[in-house]
Amino acid sequence: MTVVVVGDAGLDVVARHEGPIVYGGDSRSRVRLAGGGAGANTALWLAAAGVPTTLIARVGDDAGGRLMRSELEAAGVSCAFAVDASAPTCCVVVLVDGSGQRSMLPDRGANGRFSPADVDPAVLATADHLHLSGYVLLDPSSRPAGLAALAAAKEAGLTTSVDPQAAALITDPRAFLDDVRGTDLLMPNTAELQALTGSAEPASAKALLDDVGAVVVTAGLDGATWVDRSGVTSVPAQDAECVDSTGAGDAFDAGVLAAWLRHESTVDVLRTGVRLGARAVTKVGAQP
Repeated sequence: MTVVVVGDAGLDVVARHEGPIVYGGDSRSRVRLAGGGAGANTALWLAAAGVPTTLIARVGDDAGGRLMRSELEAAGVSCAFAVDASAPTCCVVVLVDGSGQRSMLPDRGANGRFSPADVDPAVLATADHLHLSGYVLLDPSSRPAGLAALAAAKEAGLTTSVDPQAAALITDPRAFLDDVRGTDLLMPNTAELQALTGSAEPASAKALLDDVGAVVVTAGLDGATWVDRSGVTSVPAQDAECVDSTGAGDAFDAGVLAAWLRHESTVDVLRTGVRLGARAVTKVGAQP
């Protein structure tokens, strides 16, 4: 099974600070540069899980864009990139505290100019599944491209999945659900689920089944849940030392998709997602 991921690709500047950040002063930290972008993260975790994967994204005509392509291709991900001559490659400053929780300062750069013309039908023609990062839909500038990608995937007979990605950006839940109507898998975390349903309880996802085929909810230390017309299935979290939570949801998505596309049981699908999510938090950076 071949997957096309549509989403952001960029660079993460990860700063790990032990104490509170001193406003207007200095806060010692450990800083590293890593690959990032939700789309790129999921694509790399899929490739690590043995799934042939292509990433559709927009990058700048700069060193960051060339580095991202090189890193992704070296890891086995095919890159169907549009190259923007005037906007820089996406860059995100990630502040990680002593407990591994992260705050993000994103500049989507070229990703914000992602357009329907960047979605190559020839790439979809050889794929089985399309996964869309919700950041594409939740930014008005790139939303038309996200809608075009979902429509082209359905026209080509692909199954589809969407990760909402950012609860704070879901300002109009009904509009977002209209955008993803007909998607096979919606993959929120509990904060995104609450933004969509008004409740963080996984069972509240039943209210979304008139719009999507199934809902897969990741709840961090509380594990993960699959909700569809046949019922609700949950699995516990896997113990792991949390060094950096950045990209854990993207890794979870990849595990779920890899197992689901292999037609494994619902429990095994969830366990695979939880396992990859747990692996992701044990290291600095969002990628395997």
